[in-house]
Amino acid sequence: MSISKEIRAQVLIEALPYLRKFYGKTVVIKYGGHAMVSPELQEAFAQDVVLMKYVGLRPVIVHGGGPQISKVMAKMGIKPIFIEGQRVTDEATMSVVEMVLVGTVNKSIVGLLNRHGGQAVGLSGRDGDLVVAEKMKIYKYTGEDRPPEIIDIGRVGKVKEVNPGVLKTLMEAGFLPVIAPVGVGPDGEAFNINADLVAGAIAGALKAEKVIYLTDVEGVKNSKGELFSSLRVEEIEEIIEKGIAKGGMIPKLKSARKALLCGVKKAHIIDGRVPHAILLEIFTDAGVGTEILGGTDGFEKETL
Repeated sequence: MSISKEIRAQVLIEALPYLRKFYGKTVVIKYGGHAMVSPELQEAFAQDVVLMKYVGLRPVIVHGGGPQISKVMAKMGIKPIFIEGQRVTDEATMSVVEMVLVGTVNKSIVGLLNRHGGQAVGLSGRDGDLVVAEKMKIYKYTGEDRPPEIIDIGRVGKVKEVNPGVLKTLMEAGFLPVIAPVGVGPDGEAFNINADLVAGAIAGALKAEKVIYLTDVEGVKNSKGELFSSLRVEEIEEIIEKGIAKGGMIPKLKSARKALLCGVKKAHIIDGRVPHAILLEIFTDAGVGTEILGGTDGFEKETL
């Protein structure tokens, strides 16, 4: 059955106030999960991002690529090792990480967006010292009255500083930045950084209107498995401490918290398996997934 002209018109009318509200505003999108693998979802993602650009928003993309890294490592005979969810990154692994993220994955996304008219430009955190990193330390509890053990996981970093000048220059010139989450250390060396954390730090440095995380789940859920439609930034720590958030949701929530505390208006954790999830979140009344607010005005607390 074809969609009636009236319904099509209503969709556009519903989007109008959002188009007006977000015109000229920066939106940082963390691209990852199934949306990066499925050809159908890749096309939908590119269409969403390019449409945003041409109706006046300023999208910035930060992408992951963990499965792609593991696949190349397997072909090279390098066995991936993970400690507390972090990939142990020695010199050989770092070479693969940078080759896959900055080379293969980044340029594939740039090509996809350009094919749809996006004028995308690929970067890593090493370009223009965009993402300055410091070494991440993992601490292992060894018992009461004993100091924790420090585990060396190699060239895994955390964001120390973001220098957004190169992004602002590109955006002012009409280009769409696509960023691989590889940072630069104090001696110019590369560091592997979680893409969620990079997205939140960049959103904060740009004072973005929104930061959006594409995931392979509906959003953040409570202890009963029910979706939170809204959360406050103050509730994130409680959700993590109580074990309500697990696995890959934890860095997303920590990233969102940092971004909101740095001045980003809203964070959204949405299901990237839904075609055009970005447009549904930004331009419709209902939205999708979980939105996280920096303040408490007009918010009714949901059950943890």
